[in-house]
Amino acid sequence: MKVLNLCGNSIDTVEKMKNIAQLLKNGTSQFIVLSAASTVSNHLDEIAANLFNREIERAHEQITKLEFQFIDFANCLLEDEILKQNAVNYIIERFQYIWKFTKNSFTAADEKDIMAQGELITSALLNSYLREQGVKSVFISAFDFMRINLDDKPDYEYLEKRINETLNINSDADLFISQGQICKNCYDETAYMKTGGSEYTSALIAKALHAEEIVIWKELFSDAKEAEEAKDASFTKNLIYSEAERLSHFNVEIVNPLCLCTAQEENIPIRLYNPLEQSDKGILISEYQDETTVKAVASKDSILYIKFESNNTLRPYLFISKIFDTFAKYQTSPCLLTSSSNNISIATDNKGYLSAILRELNRYAKIWVEDRMSIVSIIGNLKWQQPGAEARVMEALKDVPLRMIAYGSNYTDISMVIKASDKKRAMLALKGIISQTPIHRYNL
Repeated sequence: MKVLNLCGNSIDTVEKMKNIAQLLKNGTSQFIVLSAASTVSNHLDEIAANLFNREIERAHEQITKLEFQFIDFANCLLEDEILKQNAVNYIIERFQYIWKFTKNSFTAADEKDIMAQGELITSALLNSYLREQGVKSVFISAFDFMRINLDDKPDYEYLEKRINETLNINSDADLFISQGQICKNCYDETAYMKTGGSEYTSALIAKALHAEEIVIWKELFSDAKEAEEAKDASFTKNLIYSEAERLSHFNVEIVNPLCLCTAQEENIPIRLYNPLEQSDKGILISEYQDETTVKAVASKDSILYIKFESNNTLRPYLFISKIFDTFAKYQTSPCLLTSSSNNISIATDNKGYLSAILRELNRYAKIWVEDRMSIVSIIGNLKWQQPGAEARVMEALKDVPLRMIAYGSNYTDISMVIKASDKKRAMLALKGIISQTPIHRYNL
């Protein structure tokens, strides 16, 4: 079985939902996890805000508008009169639940009940269309199997037990349709997955079902902020888990870290597709290392470069300890660190306690600080047994002044600190080496 995660924007129109449904009709057993479209979620959020503020007339107007939008969607999507009427009846039932809040008091807890309706209605509509197309699909409410504990963490044992019971009862079904964000808390109240979202839910379901693959349909960096942060990144279509995880340190989150971690624990491959690109072959994240050494280049801005040169007040081992202890005291993590004899260089993006750190360490070292720096990282299969990539990196950057190089602390990247003004030409030079460095195989 495969677990598919559909972002709401991939099925937010009748045409998109029909196209996705055709892709799902491939004869394989699949568990579909979906979210509501962002426009629907925003609309429900406005309804909840108006109910909370007791702006009832405004709430009436918005509820009516969204209800008719869903009914029109069902009428355009479905042709079978029985399925169409059942879908419309379900929409009316869900909105009757919303309408009751216009007459009763409304609390912050009720807001979650309002927001849940978007996912429930969307998944019910997809299920209806699949059944119209002759697919044996089953609608499952996430409330029946997804629960979080007092720490807002998923109750995996409960999920595993309930979801397998549900699948056993519906053993003749081909597809199972459910939701990715909504769940119940330990008090049986409506709740939302606070961390990881629907991608994490998909990974937990995949783990419980021992799925062969997780397939995620999403628009990478569709959010303007994400796109801006990830604009200086380039990567191949095949990554191993650690390479994908390393990219997230550079704000290039191609998949949620909790989803990635769960999939890696169970060795479940993740495949990502862009729903707007029908010819997209996708990005595969797995344990399989393909015939490429350099997989990606990425960068991180607003970096501070600090060099400490010991004045020999402390012995070398105490000097190093003092540096580490001071950074730990002020909860400031280095992004990169290199050392040579009595000198230590650190790159960090946390400047909150910089003055206090430098004030404490000034008596033990001469200190040089440079602002407006960037970290550029080359990510891939960079184990010492695979020589060649380091030389290609250095050759590509032969005309770029380097302040610092970090390599060897892990097997996935070579990172360098450079001036922010040099970043653009460094990135252009490094992107040219992606997929061009073959793996050298050795018998060890």
